[in-house]
Amino acid sequence: MAGPTTEFWQNRFEKNETGWDRGSPSPQLLEWLDSGELKPCRIAVPGCGTGWEVAELARRGFDVVGIDYTAAAVEITQALVNSQGLKAEVIQADVLTYRPEKKFDAVYEQTCLCAIHPEHWFEYAQQLNQWLQPGGGLWVLYMQMIRSTSSEEGFIVGPPYHCDINAMRALFPEKSWAWPKPPYTKVGHPNLAHELAVRVIRR
Repeated sequence: MAGPTTEFWQNRFEKNETGWDRGSPSPQLLEWLDSGELKPCRIAVPGCGTGWEVAELARRGFDVVGIDYTAAAVEITQALVNSQGLKAEVIQADVLTYRPEKKFDAVYEQTCLCAIHPEHWFEYAQQLNQWLQPGGGLWVLYMQMIRSTSSEEGFIVGPPYHCDINAMRALFPEKSWAWPKPPYTKVGHPNLAHELAVRVIRR
């Protein structure tokens, strides 16, 4: 399998080499929640990492399932949820093979796609399509990590992998997903890159 292994991510968490972690929920998630755009429902958080978003969603009354295939991430997320007296399901699973017991109303995708090697993006997009019920929302932050020299020479560098918006439109095509019109909100990120915040709807 191309891209980082489970051992790679386990090592990062064990050594606390998690530079992508803000230490709090994403400001964009808070904006979506505070504005009332994202309302309590059954929601998945793939690649949940240290669990800030899982805990925030649980605190706000969502039926939330956090998914990560690294044992350390699952343990950290579960500990955070427990420490706040919240209820959430946190499972260790590979998002490329995971099958939920029932479909989700929403998926919050923040750091999973950009952590998966692009060779597996199409497979992951198919998974998200299968997880969501028709009309369900994919609340996504597309990582913009442009590395000019490597990109110009055709190298695939990451994680995080650059989620070019044209590639994202091909990955989540209009025939299956309804996109809003740009421009999309730019969200600053700790690693000096930024994300594009978009909500796309499964048709």
